Amino acid sequence: MSESTKVLAAIPGMFYRKPSPEEDVYLNEGDKVEVGDIIGLIEVMKTFYEIKAEKAGILESFLTEHETMVDAGQELAILTEQSE
Repeated sequence: MSESTKVLAAIPGMFYRKPSPEEDVYLNEGDKVEVGDIIGLIEVMKTFYEIKAEKAGILESFLTEHETMVDAGQELAILTEQSE
């Protein structure tokens, strides 16, 4: 049986799925995620804050597009936890 967990924005700002414009995204849908893996960044006034997974699982889907303004508490992605 699997359980879903929503990854939420801790602060308002611009959401990025990449560390920089020239680099690949941190994660793609379907990727395995470990606790502490970076899912994306939120930028506030030229300061970048890492959004990290608090649980392990599979990245089911992103609910927010790359380079989109987000609010605190907004859902960014869904992780599916694999339980036995």
